[in-house]
Amino acid sequence: MRRRIAAASSLAVLLASGLTACAAPRQTESGTTVHGGRVVGGKVVDGVLEYGHEQEPSCLIGGWVQQVYLMRQFLDSLVTVTADGAVKPWLATSWSQSPDGRSWTFHLKPGVRFTDGTKLDAAAVAYNFDSLLTGAGANSTAQAYLQEYYAGSRAIDATTFRLDLRKPYQPLLPVLAQGYFGIQSPAAMRRGASANCVHPVGSGAWIVRQWNRGQNVVFTRNDDYNSAPSTASHQGPAYQRSMVWKFLKDPTLRYGSLETGASDVIYDVPTVDWAAAKRSYAVQRYITPGRAVSLTLNATRAPFSDERLRRAFAYSLDRKAGVDSAFHGAYPYNGDGALSKSTPGYDPRFAGTYSYQPRLAARLLDQAGWTARDGEGYRVRDGSRLTAQVVYPAGSIVTPETVTLLQDLQSQAKEIGWDVQLVPATQSAYFAGEYSTRTSYDAMTGYWTSPTAGVMYITWRQDLANRPNSANIAFYNSRRLEGMIAVGNAAADPAQRQVAYSSAQRYISDHALAIGLYAQTTSLASAPDTKGVWIEQSQGEPVLSDAYFTGGQ
Repeated sequence: MRRRIAAASSLAVLLASGLTACAAPRQTESGTTVHGGRVVGGKVVDGVLEYGHEQEPSCLIGGWVQQVYLMRQFLDSLVTVTADGAVKPWLATSWSQSPDGRSWTFHLKPGVRFTDGTKLDAAAVAYNFDSLLTGAGANSTAQAYLQEYYAGSRAIDATTFRLDLRKPYQPLLPVLAQGYFGIQSPAAMRRGASANCVHPVGSGAWIVRQWNRGQNVVFTRNDDYNSAPSTASHQGPAYQRSMVWKFLKDPTLRYGSLETGASDVIYDVPTVDWAAAKRSYAVQRYITPGRAVSLTLNATRAPFSDERLRRAFAYSLDRKAGVDSAFHGAYPYNGDGALSKSTPGYDPRFAGTYSYQPRLAARLLDQAGWTARDGEGYRVRDGSRLTAQVVYPAGSIVTPETVTLLQDLQSQAKEIGWDVQLVPATQSAYFAGEYSTRTSYDAMTGYWTSPTAGVMYITWRQDLANRPNSANIAFYNSRRLEGMIAVGNAAADPAQRQVAYSSAQRYISDHALAIGLYAQTTSLASAPDTKGVWIEQSQGEPVLSDAYFTGGQ
């Protein structure tokens, strides 16, 4: 029999100790297990939901997608999106765009309050945008999207908010569906970054009760919740009284917690357990839009400053075979280094440009003068070995399966004569910027979650002294490429937008600037008696406020 936390007394113990306490489930007179809650309309509610996640961020608010997974639990956004990319109401019940495309007016749902009791009105929304983009609450990812476009915002009246742009930005609505733009309490934000990091305040279905670092975040239900997105399966407060968000970085431990009943839902099903999980549990998979996990090549220094060598490197790697082997079919191969295949605006014509062609790779290396080999089989020229230093963010951005994939690609490249040196970057070193300069790597693995092809403007906008762009990790500056994407972002006509985005994808492919590996994926596995869990569609956050138990075992 699976174990649950008893809702009231065990929660008190949990908060005091920072540990998960378990108790045997109670029984109704009919023998139905109520899991510390009560049965209402066939649903077991008012219990405690146990969720096993992977990464623990250094702050509950921020610009990393792992922070957004948490932010989605306690922040509401202006809009939401559906699986087919349609934008639907959330805090904003309706909206309109000015004829010149530079102003957006949002009409807000009345009567919404933050969990600190303050009003969520147009003034609060305006404060959020000013703070996120230009003020003390600046969010680096929000800035990457909108800082160049943002002109200002203001409250027209209590429920009417206007966002002004310097130039048209047509992807605005799906971008605002992301958790980075969740609306926080201005009163809480004014406490300062430190307080807001640990106890952020929103209007969402859950309230941050306590963060036990290294273990979990305990959420309690917002009993006054009245602002669920239109995509939710029910309106009103969360079904469960509390939710424990556990950090279980080890995949074996995380999956084991589902098997033993210590977790009701887990994130990121280990690929070795993928087939078994689909047989025993409710498994959901979401292919994240944006930029797929790719090898981005540093175009400013050897060897990849030479386009011939970039192309040769791409042809040297049987990436699809490596992905299929490392991920056991759980993650899809994504050959395009510009965009994930699930991104609106993705053009599939460039996915197979650099299929595995070792003879062509060898010929390109010969043409570039790398004809000789040393005693270990690596290519040499003028006494120097053909070396490529590949940095990967170990234990944070990439999974253990990704390391296996990179090792496989390393072996494949050696057959062609490449000396690929894999360099693991710790989470602290990576986020501290130790691998952010033009001399710190030859290639870097990474991805960018985004519901729009306009994300290419972030990842490929020029990195200039007077206009730096840290997201351009290829350090490749092309006014032409930037202009293509800018046209797409500004185009009101969807067909014109698609032409511009496709042209940018072609350019990135033609110049072999990034080599696609696999599409970043969110997977959730829920116990058989746990229902109502779903995945948000702008970037894949788990939504747990609709979760309920069915009772029987």
